[in-house]
Amino acid sequence: MTISVADQDPGVPEDALQQIFDPFFRLEDSRSRETGGIGLGLAIVKTCVEACQGTVNARNRAPSGLQVDITLKTSPQ
Repeated sequence: MTISVADQDPGVPEDALQQIFDPFFRLEDSRSRETGGIGLGLAIVKTCVEACQGTVNARNRAPSGLQVDITLKTSPQ
């Protein structure tokens, strides 16, 4: 099963796509806790998904936007 979440914002520089899952990573050095979080959201997502034996990936969309895909194993019924 894959869950996809996307936005229409400008996206993320290609060289930062994997870093966005690192704890405390922020795309802009000027951001702080007061102006844009602490950089833990996607790190927590990655940890939770991998604990469930799943994967999480991010990619830029055309013409703009970021898409995050979470793939989880489904159990046989």
